[in-house]
Amino acid sequence: MSALSLNIHAIRAIYGFEMARTRRTLLQSIVSPVLSTSLYFVVFGSAIGPHMNEIAGVSYGAFLVPGLIMLGLLTQSISNASFGIYFPRFVGTIYELLSAPVSPLETVIAYVGAAATKSTLLALITLGTAALFVDLRIDHPFWMIAFLLLTAVTFSLTGFIIGIWADNFEKLQLVPLLIVTPLTFLGGSFYSIDMLPPFWRTVTLFNPVVYLVSGFRWSFYGHSDVPVGISLGMTFVFMLICLAVISWIFRTGYRLKR
Repeated sequence: MSALSLNIHAIRAIYGFEMARTRRTLLQSIVSPVLSTSLYFVVFGSAIGPHMNEIAGVSYGAFLVPGLIMLGLLTQSISNASFGIYFPRFVGTIYELLSAPVSPLETVIAYVGAAATKSTLLALITLGTAALFVDLRIDHPFWMIAFLLLTAVTFSLTGFIIGIWADNFEKLQLVPLLIVTPLTFLGGSFYSIDMLPPFWRTVTLFNPVVYLVSGFRWSFYGHSDVPVGISLGMTFVFMLICLAVISWIFRTGYRLKR
């Protein structure tokens, strides 16, 4: 389907509904995650950070900021997108959407676009909050925004898949809590993987979150644990895998038409 034939009104309606849900739950959607992340900055950036050695030429508090922003971005992208598509399945209104003149592409653009918008706004608010506690610099602002948007879209696509796969609220939280959060904590959010013994560094390279955190941290300080080109390539590969899975879901009707 060409971009010119997209049903813009349908996309705008779904997107607006999802964004309105965020405004209705402002404390839960925005204030709570920003407050939680700010506590990391207070504890590690202001209290413990000054007593830690510099990493890659920056203070420990400043080193943490890209990792913590990425942590919030991943979890919120998945959470927003998974709940957004799961709720109409839960209440049965998904059949109205499937019978409406709205294509799968328009559905994905609307739900994933809204989830990515919310998580990106949250990441920018977190970045502004971090600047209150630690001294920051951004060497490559264009690439910082690019990594932010690519990661938000990619993990919103992941959340969309989870929202279709889950058949209860427990499963909705299963993947983010048991897989994504541990991978993020072990993916260099709080340390450089160069500090690990050689064996564990090699093992860590199988963690896809390492490439996201490393590339995003490079946009701040010009330092990365893995080459930036590889980080960017891994992000695109993950996005293409998610798009392929979503395409298969709509083609087969998996968990949508039953």
